[in-house]
Amino acid sequence: MKHLVGKPVTKKIEFMDSELEIRKLSVKEVLAIQGLVKKQNKSKAEDSQLGLLRDILRIAVVGAEDMSDDDFDTFPLGDLSNITEEVMSYSGLNNSEESGN
Repeated sequence: MKHLVGKPVTKKIEFMDSELEIRKLSVKEVLAIQGLVKKQNKSKAEDSQLGLLRDILRIAVVGAEDMSDDDFDTFPLGDLSNITEEVMSYSGLNNSEESGN
């Protein structure tokens, strides 16, 4: 089992008539996202939820690590939300677990 430590697990999904590769989140990444969710829940900023979505995509989508907020803002919001839901589901989480409900 030790030889698998740090090995990324990915799958391809459809996005805007193309394909993206998403990573299955590790326990460490899930804990980091839970921290981001807690921070977002305390924030009074109107775009804090959008910021959380961008952060999740940067962690989970192969090639999105260096994308700016402006880059993400060029995509339809519903499509970005769908990717996030796919990542959470692929990683063994659902929206109620993600938000702490």
